Amino acid sequence: MAKKQAELPRWIGYLVKPILLGLACLALYLWISSLDLDSIEQRELNADNIAQRFVEHLEITGVATAVVVVLAVSTGVLLTRPFARRISPILVNIANIGQGVPSIGVLVLLAIFFGLGFRTALAALIAYAFLPVLRNTMVGLQQVDRSVIEAGRGMGMSKTAVLFRIELPLAVPITLAGIRTALVITVGTATLATFVGAGGLGALIETGITLNRTPVLIAGAVLTSVLALFIDWLAGVAEEILRPRGL
Repeated sequence: MAKKQAELPRWIGYLVKPILLGLACLALYLWISSLDLDSIEQRELNADNIAQRFVEHLEITGVATAVVVVLAVSTGVLLTRPFARRISPILVNIANIGQGVPSIGVLVLLAIFFGLGFRTALAALIAYAFLPVLRNTMVGLQQVDRSVIEAGRGMGMSKTAVLFRIELPLAVPITLAGIRTALVITVGTATLATFVGAGGLGALIETGITLNRTPVLIAGAVLTSVLALFIDWLAGVAEEILRPRGL
């Protein structure tokens, strides 16, 4: 009972961020509603157009994150196995290239070679968000106490069983932190997808800058920021729920 009472304030604290984000969206709506919008601003700030851009942004972010999690976690597991320790620094340095190059540069290079569209933006986002998940997966696995692994092996568990029943569960907190970072990076970087014809909330920002429409620019920027902060909040809640008890 005492433990549940101690946890209650923490969970109440988790409600603060979504409430503040909801108030920010309400303030944006009230501000835009008070303006005398011209035809271009009305078209761009139409509920259907915003919903379409929002769905496009979520789609490219979700697909990119799912691919990154599958590839980066799998690669991280492989690179921490004894047979791959010699090549792991090389592959990690290659992964560093994706995040070392500016995101707009990655998009432009891929667009030159593969053309415009959703797949080009997706490939750029995967390259840019791959490193945090890979690095955290490797760190999480490497920090598992060797005595715990040896105890599992001493109990007759196979290497695969030790990996899935001991190593990966103990590495969950650090791995989830990497996924959380990758999610926020992907949401922010996805605004650039509009420059390769993949849409998203970045289209509002681009229109606002190109046509000098401040309400459209502010709406795109605020909605992107709110989405990134909300995704970060969701990832934080998931991190708390999925964390193994006792850690």
